[in-house]
This record gives sequence, C-alpha cells and structure tokens, in this order.
Amino acid sequence: MGPKYLIMIDFCEYNLFKIKQELVNLNINKTTLITNLTNAEDEFSLEETFKKYSVNLIFHAAAYKHVHMVEKNPIDGLRNNLLTTRSICNAAVRTNVKKMILISSDKAVRPTNVMGGSKLLSELILKGFSKNKKHNTKFAVVRFGNVIDSSGSVIPIFREQIQNGGPVTVTHPDMERFFMTISEAVQLVLQSSVLSIGGETFLLNMGKPVKIIDIAKKMIFASGLKIKDNINKNGDIEIKIIGIKEGEKLKEELLINGSIINTVHPLINKAEEIIKIDPQMISKIDQLIDLAKTNKKKNALKIFHELIDEYK
Repeated sequence: MGPKYLIMIDFCEYNLFKIKQELVNLNINKTTLITNLTNAEDEFSLEETFKKYSVNLIFHAAAYKHVHMVEKNPIDGLRNNLLTTRSICNAAVRTNVKKMILISSDKAVRPTNVMGGSKLLSELILKGFSKNKKHNTKFAVVRFGNVIDSSGSVIPIFREQIQNGGPVTVTHPDMERFFMTISEAVQLVLQSSVLSIGGETFLLNMGKPVKIIDIAKKMIFASGLKIKDNINKNGDIEIKIIGIKEGEKLKEELLINGSIINTVHPLINKAEEIIKIDPQMISKIDQLIDLAKTNKKKNALKIFHELIDEYK
C-alpha cells in the first residue's frame, strides 16, 4: 500500500533480520523499511521512534500467545502482554499518533487461561485510553481466532509430526477452533483500521469453527498417507489423543456479552458489549503490571484473577 515508512519493532534479533530480508526481496521501492531492535515494554524508546518518523498508525501484535507456555510462565506473560500494551498507548498519546490497533484474540472472551486473560486486560487498557477525550489518538481492538500457519499454530506442528512419521497429537476429539489464513487476517485488520473512529471492538467473520481432529485427518490424506487406527492397522500415521492442556477450552467464542452488529464490510463486524471501565479497574491493572515487573507472583496472580473473574 506504499506507506512512507514501515517500522518493524521487535526484541528478537533473528525474526527482525528475517522479516527485513523478506521485505527487501519484494522490492517495495516506495517504502522505507526500518528495523528497530527494541522491547515494546520500553515506552521511552517507542516514543522516540514514533516522534522521529511521525508515526500515524500502530498495529500492536507484541504478545506472548501460546496458551500452554504462558500458563507455565504466567508472570512473564502478564508483564510482556500488559506492559507492552500500556507502554505503546502512553507513547502513542504523547506523540499524537492518529490510531492504534490492538490485535486481540477469541481467547480474551471468558478467559480460562493467563494468555486469554492478559488479552482481555489489554483490551480494557485500550478502552480506558479511549474514554479519555483529551487524547488525540484513536484506539480500537480487532478480535479474531486462529491464523493458519502462523508461528506455533497447529498446522506447522501437524506438518512436522507427519514428516516425522507420526503420531499426530490432538488434545481432544471435540476440540474446535475458528481459522483464517494469514493474508485474510492481515487484509481485514488493515481494513478495520480504516473503519475505526475510536473505541471499537471489531470481530472478524471467521465462518464456522473447525474440529482440530478433522484438520489432522485432512493433512494426513493431503500428504498421500493413510491413517493408522484399529480399523486400518497397516496405515501410515496414527492420531493420538493426548488430553486437554491446562487452561484450554474445547470451544472459543468471539463475543463477551451484548450483540454483534454489521459494518459496511461484510467480513468485519462490531461488538456492542457492556464493559465497565472505571479508574479503580485501571488502577488495579497498573498495580498488576507493577507486581509483574518486580516478579511478585502470588500478589500479581491474585489481582489478575480478581480482574478477570467478572468476565468469566
């Protein structure tokens, strides 16, 4: 789309190098590519970058997203996911960025795990900033489900398991998720940013949920192989049910409460949700971030559960 600058901020040196090389090979002559090796928790570095390049649009995707990993490392997950959100919001406001879009998740709806809860609280941080009419920055949330072939998603895991001769591991036969492709998700997030006038929660229309076990079966067949089970003992790849991991849900949802309304785009809806945002809640989230920063696990998790219990 030819922006003047495309500024990529990441604290992973390798990923930053790889995405820069990928984009350079596309020969995007109109756009100056900037790679900024910065932790998005550091709001003063962010502010310096936003000011230097007169940034007017931010997409915030800097989050730990793997449910099981964050469940095992809750304080690091909370610190990263919440502190980055608050830092980006503060830096955006101080530099008069026009719009900031938070990439959220269906796991933020009635969260049963720390990752989902951190995304819910990130949404609430944005809602708090949106309520302050003194800010020139417009804030919006885009909430959607799983993206096919994104890092750590089930597709590359299954692909590797099939290449290794199996078994393909599925947590539960009834486990299902919403899916869309990377290109679909990117296009709809970009278009949501155009639709936003501030304070919205956009829901991407992801169609019907798909059973994970059906994806596993299709990938085995697509590889030219057969499923090995009690009926076909001479098959190639076994599907093994390993049980639901801590914090996982069988089904995900996209709406906390209220109703879904249409927008001018057929694949982008808007959530009309009743969510209470008050100074006491924002103060509690700030307290949680401070406790996570100083690694006070017990107190941090106590406040975390108090905050999200209202939305279960």
